[in-house]
Amino acid sequence: LELERELKLIGPINALALTEFDSLRERHEFMDEQLGDIRSTRKELRKVIRSIDEEIRSVFSAAFAEVSGHFGDLFTTLFPGGHGELRLTDPDDLLATGIEIEARPSGKNVKKLSLLSGGERSLTALALLFAVFRSRPSPFYVMDEVEAALDDMNLHRFLGLVDQFRHDAQLLIVSHQKRTMEAADCLYGVSMASGGSSTVVSERIETARAADQLGVLAS
Repeated sequence: LELERELKLIGPINALALTEFDSLRERHEFMDEQLGDIRSTRKELRKVIRSIDEEIRSVFSAAFAEVSGHFGDLFTTLFPGGHGELRLTDPDDLLATGIEIEARPSGKNVKKLSLLSGGERSLTALALLFAVFRSRPSPFYVMDEVEAALDDMNLHRFLGLVDQFRHDAQLLIVSHQKRTMEAADCLYGVSMASGGSSTVVSERIETARAADQLGVLAS
């Protein structure tokens, strides 16, 4: 009687218990194996991320040092007697750091770009742009009215900088400045023709100058 009472307390027997147990055990082993693979993959990914981060730091550090050096030289070219420098906002964290530009034209103690004149800010930006060009040379550069805010003296300095690069690359400069056009090897003009279509005309400067000289001699 005691045994019967205990059997009643146990309740009905699940005849499929062993089969379900085997199925759950296989599922557990499969999931445990998958978890092991995930942990191993995560470990490998962390190693790859650390390697990539180190490569980024190395490449960025080298590129920054090179561009910064060129920027200082070109700033002095555009601002004789001045001083320009690139600074990292957080040198200890190269993956998150920003870059600040310090610009001090000759005779000024100003370092913030916001306190410079429009022409000085343009020249400073051009110094940075050409510093990147010099660090990572390209056969072709396109600039759109980058010298629009420059006065005659600063425009002369900009064109001197352009002259340094024109022998190793082609520079296409969109401009309304007469002096910039005079310094070009070839001019391209776009005008509106009848019917609303655009017409492109070109003129080689050396050819035009030679023709002008012949005209003067003939007269």
